[in-house]
Amino acid sequence: MKKFRKVLDGLTTSSPGGTIGSPSCGSAAGTPTAAPTPKEIDVQETLVSENFQLCKTVRHGFPYQPTALAFDPVQKILAVGSRSGGIRILGRPGVDCYCQHESGAAVLQLQFLINEGALVTACADDTLHLWNLRQRRPAILHSLKFNRERITFCHLPFQSKWLYVGTERGNTHIVNIESFILSGYVIMWNKAIELSTKTHPGPVVHLSDSPKDEGKLLIGFESGTIVQWDLRGKKADFRIYYDEAIHSVSWHHEGKQFMCSHSDGSLTLWNLRNTTKPFQVTFPHGKIQKDGRKESCKPILKVEYKTSRSSEPFVIFSGGLSYDKAGRRPTLTIMHGKAITVLEMDYPIVEFMVLCETPYNNEVQEPYAVVVLLEKDLIVVDLTQSNFPVFENPYPMDIHESPVTCTAYFADCPPDIIPILYSIGAKHKKTGYSQKEWPISGGTWTLGSHTYPEIIITGHADGSIKFWDASAITLQMLYKLKTSKVFEKPKPGEGRAAELVEEDPFAVQMVSWCPQSRIFCVVGISAHIILYRFSKYDANTQIVSLEVRLQCESEDVISPSENENNPCFSDPGSHSPQPHHQHPASPSSGTPEGIKNSIPCLKVKDRVVRVPPGYQAELVIQLLWVDGEPPQQITSLDINSAYGLLAFGNCNGLAVVDYLQKTILLCMSTLDLYGPADPYQRLTRSPRRNRQSTSGNTHTHTHTPVGSCHTHAHTQLILTVHPCKKGAKITSRLLKLSLPTDLKTDLESRENSFSRSRSSSVSSIDRDTKEAITTLQFGESYGRKSDALPTPCLWVGTSLGVVLLIPMSIPTDQEERMEEPVTIGPSGAVLMLKGSVLRFGFLDCMGVLIQSPYEVWRDLNASEDPDRPRRRKLVHFSPSSSQDACGDGHLAVVCSERQAKVFLMPSQSCLFVHNITESSFVLRADVVSVCNSVSLACFCANGHVMTLSLPSLRPLMDVNYLPLTDMRIARTFCFTNGGQALYLSSPTEIQRITYSQEMCDNLQEMLGELFTPIETPEAQNRGFLKGFFGGNAHTFDREELFGEAAAGKASRSLAQHIPGQAGVEGMKVAASGAVGELARARIALDERGQRLGELEERTALMMTSAETFSKHAHELMLKCKDKKWYQF
Repeated sequence: MKKFRKVLDGLTTSSPGGTIGSPSCGSAAGTPTAAPTPKEIDVQETLVSENFQLCKTVRHGFPYQPTALAFDPVQKILAVGSRSGGIRILGRPGVDCYCQHESGAAVLQLQFLINEGALVTACADDTLHLWNLRQRRPAILHSLKFNRERITFCHLPFQSKWLYVGTERGNTHIVNIESFILSGYVIMWNKAIELSTKTHPGPVVHLSDSPKDEGKLLIGFESGTIVQWDLRGKKADFRIYYDEAIHSVSWHHEGKQFMCSHSDGSLTLWNLRNTTKPFQVTFPHGKIQKDGRKESCKPILKVEYKTSRSSEPFVIFSGGLSYDKAGRRPTLTIMHGKAITVLEMDYPIVEFMVLCETPYNNEVQEPYAVVVLLEKDLIVVDLTQSNFPVFENPYPMDIHESPVTCTAYFADCPPDIIPILYSIGAKHKKTGYSQKEWPISGGTWTLGSHTYPEIIITGHADGSIKFWDASAITLQMLYKLKTSKVFEKPKPGEGRAAELVEEDPFAVQMVSWCPQSRIFCVVGISAHIILYRFSKYDANTQIVSLEVRLQCESEDVISPSENENNPCFSDPGSHSPQPHHQHPASPSSGTPEGIKNSIPCLKVKDRVVRVPPGYQAELVIQLLWVDGEPPQQITSLDINSAYGLLAFGNCNGLAVVDYLQKTILLCMSTLDLYGPADPYQRLTRSPRRNRQSTSGNTHTHTHTPVGSCHTHAHTQLILTVHPCKKGAKITSRLLKLSLPTDLKTDLESRENSFSRSRSSSVSSIDRDTKEAITTLQFGESYGRKSDALPTPCLWVGTSLGVVLLIPMSIPTDQEERMEEPVTIGPSGAVLMLKGSVLRFGFLDCMGVLIQSPYEVWRDLNASEDPDRPRRRKLVHFSPSSSQDACGDGHLAVVCSERQAKVFLMPSQSCLFVHNITESSFVLRADVVSVCNSVSLACFCANGHVMTLSLPSLRPLMDVNYLPLTDMRIARTFCFTNGGQALYLSSPTEIQRITYSQEMCDNLQEMLGELFTPIETPEAQNRGFLKGFFGGNAHTFDREELFGEAAAGKASRSLAQHIPGQAGVEGMKVAASGAVGELARARIALDERGQRLGELEERTALMMTSAETFSKHAHELMLKCKDKKWYQF
């Protein structure tokens, strides 16, 4: 615990010789304040470095660029490999684990050690890895790197410890799974094929042991050659040479037939009695043309041949469609008897796998489902019903249904918000799913003790908004909102629609949500804002539309000022703003030359519409075209339900809207917000020709009172004349939204441009830099040094590091609030930092976070009781409410791209300053609650995640988390309370992380268990003695053949063994501690007890069988005792 005391005597009045940015000086020179100022701040900071640790918690969404699929039929868990080397292991809802190969090489194939709690991965860097799944965080036990050959196919027989590995050269190697050492037994390609064959058979594309005899290995080569290799005799039983390339092979469970899929779209069925020619050749999708020839078909990439006791066999394959129909969607075909069902998929099929009741390949398979891995989706088809419905996917695999463009994360939400969102969202769920339970049901997961309501909001390129329940490190869809329904559909012939971003005119840029009042605000790409209110009832409503003209490009540039280091800020004269009415968007608003003017980008529905329960649009605000130029994108937004106000800004200026009275209170350029307190001297540019006028007249900027609301009266646009085509291109570029799904990075260019922004040398400022509004926040504060009591204020941060405070006067009575205007005073305090301002936060003088005031939610559509009229219930958190000991005042935390400062209000004294980074810049900063205290969390463009104590700005954590940050991560990274954060790790996945040591410690409890002890099902159709001794029709000892004693050692240069992070026994109990070790021991005892019980049962069965055999033998002896030899 650390105590900070800062004596502020002498700081209440700032000397004119002070330097801006000094930690111990006022941020502005001025006269002594008359307001009472605390003489001493006593803040006990409880946070220390030991409270912070950065680690990943869970990853949600669909695995990006999937490559491989595997399923454990006993544990019932699924694994998906990806091109970036990631593995997602899925079980029952809540069991969702992400692993990553350090090499980042693509996963080629996955093989479960069925019911063993382990997984083998084969990667594109020709390395095999063995993963231990008997812990909540899987880890690699062994790796084997092939040096001279490329891995193409792997096969691990059930209950075998020897893995067959096929290579690009056509050889087959054998690896011991327990030691991960290569056996000396090798099946060379030139031994597998006939010596007379002159051509190489190609890479190995298939390996499988015969269901009839485990000592027979079927090897499929890409060229069409198939060899059954006798492992004992080390020779080929038969060889098949087929003209078409092979893609896959599947056995009949009896081991007498197998089916192959080929590159010409055919399926061939081979009988082991006669391998000279196929028993059957079919082209499932190939029709006979008029000339009698079969039409050419696409390759069948995979086929599975599964038998059923109660019906005909299933033949399931992907591909094989004819080439004649272009644009057909990818298909999965299910042939069941004479019925052929073609299932069309939305995306290309990567892999599919049929789920069967038994893990034994020599039993009737009884398929019940098929898992289909698509490029952007995972579906499971129910094979037990004739119409083959799909199962409802319990995982959040549709985050990327439309590309994610923004995210928001809210922890510790009101507990009632999640159930009500879910109940409304459930009414709109799709139907027609299979009624059976989700078949991937492995693992165990329990709700941890450290859980609280969390909500993630994602905005998408199609204008949709999704609310997700993120409590207890899970993710479940709650509610979906389509913002495009507010607007009329643009007609193809409309000119203004053609100049928009045609594919994504409704894309969401940012959201603002107040969980307490349930007011929700959306900012779109087309410079529009939609305000929603929540209601449990449907309603007929007409959406109010306001149009704002905020398009003034300043002609002035920033130049050195004589007193730039110590500007004299004086309060401008008080002006009362006049209400700003919307501009009518009439067809005649364009100029005769066809230049658009005073029209919005989108057209709001101007009729009464029926809206369902949930979020209902109340107000739409749109920026207008001005003189043929499209409106600039909105860069900042804040909404306050207690004040009934909404503020937004862009690179041109600021607007404040009263959404209760549906009026515009303030609309002016950034420059005019300063009034006479402008910290820079503005010099006019060289005269340029106006687009609309060729007279050559130039216009210079004149200051306008802050109260004025008509921005079109400010500065007239002066642009050089461009050809029409070029102008159209510029228009398109200005409206183009850089989606976070685009991997193209522009952070380097941003760093270069930042080096030219505000610094100690003003001459380095880019002469064309606009001053954009970068952040806004409403709150109770002191607008001027002379203020004795806090009043509603709007804090404004700009891209040049300037902070403005705009005080407001809001009527308190409900009736007056709806009738009397809100008055906005001239800007008061002006504070300055290095770099663009990113975030504000407010603390009381005890260091406690001050929440923004809000209105308690009330349903405006509910039937009203005449005796008890509904009134607005406001909750205020005044800075002076808890400061009896310290007097009035509060602390303001301001964070920019380079700096963080803490100011004392109302004196505006800078108490603490910390330069966060010199070589990079901060992308995201938030004042967050963690460990019952408050800190400032920052994420930098160089991948560093930092936390600073408040109010002292003492560094607590600095972790180089991401080595390279791209724009997708930069746009979607966000912090929240409780020490959590998230970002879009790929276009389809959300990665959640924690920077709290407490949560890292509790993470093991919150994660699901992948492995649960389950008895392996007994093999069916076996004799008693065979079942007891574990043999089969042909006992086959692989150890005897592949072990070092018989096969010798493999060449050391062929493959290199790389040990994992720990031994097998150590890894089984890693990351679980003593409790986990005791649990493992208890499970082991249970397993031993189960085995002993089984042994007793089997012994009893054997005794009973022996007695029965003895009885029958005695009866036979008595029957045959008196017969002569010739009577038999």
